[in-house]
Amino acid sequence: MNPILIFIGFMLVTANTCYATKKPMFTAMLVFGDSTVDPGNNNFVLTAFKSNHRPYGQDFPSGIPTGRFSNGLLIPDMLASSFGIKEFVPPYLDPSLSDDDLRTGVSFASAGSGLDELTTAFSGVIPVAKQVTYFKEYKERLTDAFGEEEANRIINGAFVMISAGSNDIVFNFYNTKSRKIQMSLTEYHDFLLVRLERLVKELHGLGCRTFVVSGLGPLGCVPIQITAKGSEGRKCLEKHNSETQMYNAKLKNLVTRLPTMLSGSNVTYVNTYDGVIKMIQNPQQYGFVETNKGCCGTGLVEMGPLCNAFSPVCSNPSEYLFWDGIHPSEAAYKFAAKALYTQLRV
Repeated sequence: MNPILIFIGFMLVTANTCYATKKPMFTAMLVFGDSTVDPGNNNFVLTAFKSNHRPYGQDFPSGIPTGRFSNGLLIPDMLASSFGIKEFVPPYLDPSLSDDDLRTGVSFASAGSGLDELTTAFSGVIPVAKQVTYFKEYKERLTDAFGEEEANRIINGAFVMISAGSNDIVFNFYNTKSRKIQMSLTEYHDFLLVRLERLVKELHGLGCRTFVVSGLGPLGCVPIQITAKGSEGRKCLEKHNSETQMYNAKLKNLVTRLPTMLSGSNVTYVNTYDGVIKMIQNPQQYGFVETNKGCCGTGLVEMGPLCNAFSPVCSNPSEYLFWDGIHPSEAAYKFAAKALYTQLRV
């Protein structure tokens, strides 16, 4: 359940399936990161970070909670549908996955995950580094099922989405002193970017070629952070937002340089920060009436097990920017979706 990643999603989703093309734009969808892109991998690991219960999933097509931290679809689901790949992106750890599911892509993401191993040290969720280990296993399964040539074709032509970093900063720097006692925030930003660079290079070495890396959304505008820091009038925490922009500037610079290091690669930086800020500053333009608290419970702190079947839920989630205390609503993802899809089609 990662606030930064949650925003990442904003620019990586498509409004609806009407944008789907007859011929898939990519061979598969492969996803790495945190709760904003986890379709239910945490259902299969020992952790309290789960959302496989109501009211999560109340607006999902089946109406069943799947482990997605949303009232409905996540970014990868929407993108995959728009690309003409598949309807929903499944969690890799689901033991019921068929060979055809594997062929068109999966998500390795885990709610609460991060680039820093310390982020997941006590939660039991899957760190990003371990997600790459699962990807290697996935590649072997593809090869066994379809042969080496087809497995390589699928991976070479896949759309790879990476959404990570917010949990690291929030958990290890803002809300605890886990890393703060060891380094400055600027040094921690660099620490995370080294790990992100290593991740993309490793995936490239395993055959991936097309990447989208999301910048962080305004961490100072996440409801639970506003509550924790006691912002007057529930306004966004400007210091956190300013620091987020500092990180994003470095990330954008890294993403710009990566294609020169990785032969045949296409690496795109997605500016999620500005999209979210526009929604907060001009909510009426997007049909929102509430932007600083979630739809579930009080909307101030609830998420995961605290957002449950006994929690009151707002009558119209589409009027809320956030679904719970951290994660955006499906409506919020949809607005940002069109922009990204159009960008990728150009």
